[in-house]
Amino acid sequence: MTDEELVQKAIEYRKNSYSPYSHFAVGAAVLTKSGKVFGGCNIENASYPVGICAERTAISKAVSEGERDIVALAVVGDTPGPCSPCGMCRQFISEFKIPKIIMANLKDVRKTVTLEELLPFGFTDSDM
Repeated sequence: MTDEELVQKAIEYRKNSYSPYSHFAVGAAVLTKSGKVFGGCNIENASYPVGICAERTAISKAVSEGERDIVALAVVGDTPGPCSPCGMCRQFISEFKIPKIIMANLKDVRKTVTLEELLPFGFTDSDM
């Protein structure tokens, strides 16, 4: 699967966003080493901390299906520039050592970064 195809999957998942409070819909898709794609969207809650971001939804779906070797993640939002994962998602991405993160928006603006670029000095299992 190409990076652009993964971004298109994230755009599709974005349509399922449940964001009645912020009206900020985000979609994500992850590609596993086995070639499977899992997607997710942000899901808000009236009690704000209870919500979940699109990136964590997609990763959780992959892991819950037994896939732990994730090779790429795409995240898409309707932002002026590439949609960037929040700090909590960056740490979650780090846990699964996802090497390629594709940040995109709906205007075909893309930026691909490595995990190290996304979260330098991240807290990992080697810190424990």
